[in-house]
Amino acid sequence: MGRPRLSVVIASTRPTRIGHHVADWVLARVPDDLDVTVHDLRELDLPFLDEPGQPADGNYAHEHTRRWSAAMLATDALVLVMPEYNRGYNAALKNAVDYLYAEWEGLPVACVGYGWHGASYAKSALRQTLERVKMVVVDGPGLSFDDTLTLDGVVGAGPEEEAALATMFDGLLAAARAPLDR
Repeated sequence: MGRPRLSVVIASTRPTRIGHHVADWVLARVPDDLDVTVHDLRELDLPFLDEPGQPADGNYAHEHTRRWSAAMLATDALVLVMPEYNRGYNAALKNAVDYLYAEWEGLPVACVGYGWHGASYAKSALRQTLERVKMVVVDGPGLSFDDTLTLDGVVGAGPEEEAALATMFDGLLAAARAPLDR
């Protein structure tokens, strides 16, 4: 097996988002033994689920779905950089998850959340969805406004968040190296 492939997904699509700043913080700390690809849901521009069949069938009618599927099949681990909106995760992220099914099974995933209280509510809600589609969930850090993150997206993470991010990468690497039927 070559170097594990990590995909980092920027989940926010808002015009005034700060998710790309949080993603930059994550990307600057990716271990050297990972190959990284960034996927931006704003650029991916998936319409609300428009596939005529069930995702579990894997018969995709639309090119945008086939591209998304290929991108996820080409990864060994996934980091979702996600906002918390009204104590939940954002619709674009839910939509992106719902587009696929078999691609998720056994895929290690971690969520780096940001918002008030470190996006703890959104991360908890999303974990249920990710476990339902049989992903292997690894804990990731949360950044909190007025504590470790400004409203403008300046990350001021301390030792606790840095350690949580390092532990997250260790967990993703271990899970990515585990034998998978992918």
